[in-house]
Amino acid sequence: MEPTLLIAIAIVVVLAVIVVGIYNALVQRRLRIDEAWAQIDVQLKRRHDLIPNLVNAVKGYMQFEQEVLTKVTEARAGAIAAGARGPAEAAAAENMLTSALRSLFAVVENYPELKASQNVLELQEQLTTTENQIAFARQHYNASVLDYNTSIATLPNMLIAGPFGFGKRDFFEAEEEAKEVPVVQLR
Repeated sequence: MEPTLLIAIAIVVVLAVIVVGIYNALVQRRLRIDEAWAQIDVQLKRRHDLIPNLVNAVKGYMQFEQEVLTKVTEARAGAIAAGARGPAEAAAAENMLTSALRSLFAVVENYPELKASQNVLELQEQLTTTENQIAFARQHYNASVLDYNTSIATLPNMLIAGPFGFGKRDFFEAEEEAKEVPVVQLR
């Protein structure tokens, strides 16, 4: 064979290996994001499951506060529905739920019987723990998204990312006031 043909074949093989390597790295990053989102989803489901128990625990005491309980229930339903629509909509719905829960806990402060209820205290503790776990999962997810988005926006990866359908992913962001874990003292 001619040396120029061998050089051309070698260049094509090297380029093919580089393209395959970049493609595989992008797939791995995308899968890390999917795994990180699954971890957030697990924690959000746990949060959504705790809320009806909390509402039922306080419902009997808060007969005149039905509006607050309704807002929490509606925000929970909205958050569950938004989870399937992606991180941006899920984050907005979860922020509304956090706001509704803060209102509920503020009202609970006005009921001494609730502040002394062991069931409410345990639910509040479980919810606080879940909020912390959501924050950690969100941090991991956002770090994975940053890594992925950076990799698809830099050379030479961007030459591979576009044609193979690797698109930018959204962060899961909390509102400014929701960035801090709610601290509720029921004692």
